Amino acid sequence: MDTTPPRPAPSFGEATRTFAKIGLLSFGGPAGQIALMHKILVDEKRWLDEPRFLHALNYCMLLPGPEAMQLATYAGWLMHGIRGGLVAGLLFVLPGALVLTLLSAIYLTVGHVTLVQGLLFGLKAAVLAVVLEALVKVSKRALKGSLMVALAIAAFIAIAFLKLPFPLIILVAAIVGALIQLFGGGGRQATAQAEPDIAYAMPEWTRPSTRRFFTTLAIWLAIWFVPLVVLWQVLGPGHVFTSEATFFSKMATVTFGGAYAVLAYVAQQAVEVHGWLKPDEMLTGLGLAETTPGPLILVLVFVGFLGGARLSSLAPLAGGVAGAAVTLWFTFVPCFLWIFVGAPYVETVRNVRWLASALQAVTAAVVGIIANLAVWFALHVLFGKVGEAAWGPFVLPVPDTASFDAAAAGIAVGAGLALIRYRANMIAVLAMSALAGMVWQFA
Repeated sequence: MDTTPPRPAPSFGEATRTFAKIGLLSFGGPAGQIALMHKILVDEKRWLDEPRFLHALNYCMLLPGPEAMQLATYAGWLMHGIRGGLVAGLLFVLPGALVLTLLSAIYLTVGHVTLVQGLLFGLKAAVLAVVLEALVKVSKRALKGSLMVALAIAAFIAIAFLKLPFPLIILVAAIVGALIQLFGGGGRQATAQAEPDIAYAMPEWTRPSTRRFFTTLAIWLAIWFVPLVVLWQVLGPGHVFTSEATFFSKMATVTFGGAYAVLAYVAQQAVEVHGWLKPDEMLTGLGLAETTPGPLILVLVFVGFLGGARLSSLAPLAGGVAGAAVTLWFTFVPCFLWIFVGAPYVETVRNVRWLASALQAVTAAVVGIIANLAVWFALHVLFGKVGEAAWGPFVLPVPDTASFDAAAAGIAVGAGLALIRYRANMIAVLAMSALAGMVWQFA
């Protein structure tokens, strides 16, 4: 390990420019985004040393929400306090959010055009390959031993066939993991302790303070919940903006495992319960989110845009922009809360073995949830009609074989081979899939 001490913290302006660069280049999902931050912040700039960076990453993996965005926020906070964290987090999210809002508007207004339909057809087929690639990567990292495999299978059955709530599955997995460590002598289930940090002076705001804890907690809870209360009082609980604010606030507290882990649940609720979008439109949103910088969870902006455009009393574009803004606020404000309140106490979190074991079990359950997402996406990409059949407590999907789409299957297989077998660039694969979809649509 490189033991060269990190350089002094950069100026606020230099840090801002660097995090703007990270935000604009943050394609490829959390793995690529974390690698990009490591390359710039640790290897090139040397503003953080390796143990500190990994320590921050471990903490962010414990949190609900997009871990890469929260890691950027943590790094900015470490250098310049709350204003540094705000700038780093916002620059990681806003470029992609603005682009996705624009793409959502284009989809809403010209989505019926043949060219656009072909582009989205190809994207949706390629997204299936992206989800399968994520499943392969997460499985290799998370499923260490038969117990973790069993947890993944149980989570898949629970969400795919028993239709149990996503938060309940995550909670049960965490409890199982903690009990394994506490009562099962789970030394092998806990992660190894990190190497000691290189000794260097840390800023005053990084040290735990009871007064600062309660002040920061009160401020960020107000930033989160005061707008929610205002929406409830002014628009009422049945309004689409109030429903979006409430729903995405809940999502912000249970999205362990990143975007892939929660998308199936969001899709189900947004389509079947709230009626914000159609079943195949979740695939469209995911495809658009994959082509923009920032965390993949920005797909929720697409969901909020369509809900606001279709169900508010405003003009479609105005309602869509308002819905996207509401979704953005209530999805990401909690992320800043977790970092600014908890980061000073991260040293104590780091060595709690039962918590590490609980996180490992959650990660295994997330594999099962991503597998469910892959199945859900595959059925809706490859078949035009998908029904359901009850068998005791189980609910089984039943695709109409006559509605099988061979063109979508061909694009999905090609994208899968390019991504998984030949490790092609994701943006290039999505672009080629979109082109293939347009060619097929015109043909």
